[in-house]
Amino acid sequence: MPQRILEIPTSGQGLYEFTDRAERFVAESAAGTGLLTVFVRHTSCSLLVQENADPDVQRDLQAFFRRLVPPADDPAMAYLVHRAEGPDDMPAHIKAALTAVSLSIPIMDGRLALGTWQGIYLFEHRTQPHRRQVVLHIH
Repeated sequence: MPQRILEIPTSGQGLYEFTDRAERFVAESAAGTGLLTVFVRHTSCSLLVQENADPDVQRDLQAFFRRLVPPADDPAMAYLVHRAEGPDDMPAHIKAALTAVSLSIPIMDGRLALGTWQGIYLFEHRTQPHRRQVVLHIH
């Protein structure tokens, strides 16, 4: 069963598309049909399948999550105890808990069965740059 670890550098909060790298892995594996599992090896970022045509979608998603889970130094978040790595740390864990850390995408005719406007994204929830690891695995 083919497997690969991708390293995705981030420069702060946001969505980082890696659809092309996942598609290349599937093509190189020569899998005609199957299932691609995508798993992120961190607790303060997550994965999304989301629209990749209009950047306003990404901006709106980020704005929504900022309003839903503000930084720990916001008065609404005074109840948080875990603040070891700064005001974005526990909110990043909450955002990751509300989203997905793994995805399953069918492979049909040797290609990912994504819709026309769908892309695969790492959703970085921390403000500092990181090097995230994403595991790709074909079943």
